[in-house]
Amino acid sequence: MTRPGRTHTTEVVYRLYETVDELTTVIENARSVPMSSSCMVPRDHVLDLLDDLRESLPEDVQAAGAIVEQRTEILQQAQAEAERLTTQTREEAERLLEAARRQRDEVLGAARRQRDEVLAQAQADTEQLLLEAESEAEVLLADGRHRREAMIAEALGEHERLITETEVYRTAVDRADELGARAHADAARMRAEVDEYVDTRLADFGTALERMLRSVEKARTTLRE
Repeated sequence: MTRPGRTHTTEVVYRLYETVDELTTVIENARSVPMSSSCMVPRDHVLDLLDDLRESLPEDVQAAGAIVEQRTEILQQAQAEAERLTTQTREEAERLLEAARRQRDEVLGAARRQRDEVLAQAQADTEQLLLEAESEAEVLLADGRHRREAMIAEALGEHERLITETEVYRTAVDRADELGARAHADAARMRAEVDEYVDTRLADFGTALERMLRSVEKARTTLRE
């Protein structure tokens, strides 16, 4: 037993084939156009055949056609949305890029200003340090000159003192030599005087001793008589 749906589908297919065959016959029997590969067909008849062909299409095919048309519309809408998003994205990217450029310019400007300020401050600090260094150098040079002059004066004073002390030493040495010579002379003189005194005293003692001996001898002689 044949199912009703399948029978309807078979009839639709037969009708499609018949319409296609008739359309093929019309085109094959059409009058040729001279000097070309085209042909002349009866427009109304061909359009009627195409209408029959369209009406003979199954509902699934018609639904598929509607889906294709809907797909085309969806694709067109998607294409339009994609173009809109692309344009919007491009505009947003350009806006962000422009904002980034402005921010970059602002950052670079601030960096340049800060660099100029730092360089100016460094230049001012350098000049101040140079002035302070020059002032300190002048103070050190003045102090060095003062110390040098003081050392020279002290050295000259020490030199004069040493010369003076040397002269005093020489004078003292000469005086000591003179006093030593005098002491030696006085000692020799005193030694001579002492020797002379002792010799005189011994001579006197010898004379007295001789007198005493003579007296003793005389007394002995008297005693013996």
